[in-house]
Parts: sequence; structure tokens; C-alpha cells
Amino acid sequence: MLRSTAKSLSKLDSWVLASRPKTLPAAVVPVVVGSALAIHDGKFNALASLIALTCSLLIQIGTNFANDLYDFLAGTDKKDRVGPTRVLASGLIKTAEMKIAIALVFGATFLLGLYLVYLGGWPILIIGILSILAGLAYTAGPFPLAYNGLGDIFVFLFFGFVGTVGTYYVQTLTVTTLSILSSIPVGALITNILVVNNYRDIEEDFNNGKFTLAVKFGERFSRVQYVIFMILSYAVLFFVYFFHKQSLIVFLPVLTLPMSLKLVRMIYTHKGKELNKTLELTARLSAIYGFLFAIGILI
Repeated sequence: MLRSTAKSLSKLDSWVLASRPKTLPAAVVPVVVGSALAIHDGKFNALASLIALTCSLLIQIGTNFANDLYDFLAGTDKKDRVGPTRVLASGLIKTAEMKIAIALVFGATFLLGLYLVYLGGWPILIIGILSILAGLAYTAGPFPLAYNGLGDIFVFLFFGFVGTVGTYYVQTLTVTTLSILSSIPVGALITNILVVNNYRDIEEDFNNGKFTLAVKFGERFSRVQYVIFMILSYAVLFFVYFFHKQSLIVFLPVLTLPMSLKLVRMIYTHKGKELNKTLELTARLSAIYGFLFAIGILI
């Protein structure tokens, strides 16, 4: 079946598959929220926001490419994996092609990011270099983050704090308490995407020597972690309301609460491939919440 799939997909389709489009909203939300904060403070820079968005998307795609490559080289991606199809394991793309693509994507990210460095100075240069290195180190190098239980921290920091506050900083040249607070639900909900992924793959990862937090601490820990991040995301809204913006519109993301409750039920009742749907909906929740949160900041 995998051979027939490989034959039926064009090269372009294969690269689109490798980029994992369903994960890309995770790269968009931090920039949207950070830009909304800049607009709220009257310091919006459209070009900086656009380039920050492009760099964020490229880093996400480059990281996805690197994960596909180094998981394959490590032997943790197999043809019978529970999760979605990986292009190297299924023979859709060659190893040499993926290495070139990774270099091109991260190279383009660095070049585009030089404009943000021009605006924000050396802190942005450091953040940019660390973001690229972290994208590679997630599954590569002598101490891959994902294999040593550090993936969740990486995602929370880079997709939450770095993505949101960094976008705000290149437009305002300052960091505020509100920008830091706003990064928390962004990071928490995007991290939950990884939590579901690792929870689904717990047995497979254990067998392959991939010691995620789910593998280290078990299924119950992952479920509780997922719920805590959900609660944290909505709790932050009260801090934003009482200390920064006393308008009920900041509670707009509460409209996603029924979806969150549904997802909590799913992670407690679904197993194996059933969790692919939970993963997809968790990614969708992070995007919807993020956009509603941005609207709440703007109005």
C-alpha cells in the first residue's frame, strides 16, 4: 500500500506532505497574537510582521523536514507507524533531497531574518540562531531534545514566549507584562499538540528508545499535562482582564471551551490511531483560540 501511495503522489505533493500542513497554524498563531499586541499599542509594523510570519513558517517547515530525516536515520520511523505518513520512511523523498531542502529552508530563514535583526538588534539575532539550532536539535545531534524529554519545553518556549514576545519586540523594541502573559496560552495550546502526539506514540517511542515525557512518566501524566495546559490557557484570560484590559471582550476565546471539553474527553477515551483526530482537533483549537485572543486584544 505504501508503494502505491508513493507512486500516486507527485513530487510536489510529497513535499507538501513533508511540510505537515496541519502543524503550520502553530507557526502562525504566535505571530498573529504578537502583532495584535503591537497594533493595540499603536506600533504595528506590517513588513516586520509579514517577515516574522514567513520566518516562523519556514522554521516550522524546516523543523518538520529535519524531524522526518533524523527520525528516519535513527530508525524510529517505520512503515507501520501509528502516526501520519513520513516521506522518507515511505520512500517518497530521498535522504539527499531532504538534506538539501533543510539547508535551503533554514538558509532562507536566516537571510529573511536579517531584516528583523536590523530592526531589533542582537537579541533578535540570538533568538533567530537559537530557533534554527533548536529546530535541528529537536531530533538531531548528540542530545536530541525530543528523545530526552525536552520537546515539550522547547515547544512551549519557542512557540509561546519566543514567537509571541519576539514578534511584539521587533515592532515595539520593548517587552511588556501583557506580551509575556499572552504567550502563555499560545505556548500551552501548541504544546498540547505535541502532548497528544507523544501520548499516541508512547509504546512505539519506548520501543525505539525515544524517551519523551509520555514515555518517562506514563499515560496518566500525559493526560493530566494536557488538562493542565487547557486550564492554564483559560485562566490567563482572567489575569489579562483584571490587570491589563478590563473589557469582557478578552474572554472571547472562551467560545472554544466546548471544543476543549470535547478534546479532554477524547484524550481520556481514544487510543492509537483514534488519537490522530484528537491531534488534528487540538491543532485546530490552538489556531481558533489564538485568533479569538488576538481579536480580543484588538477590540
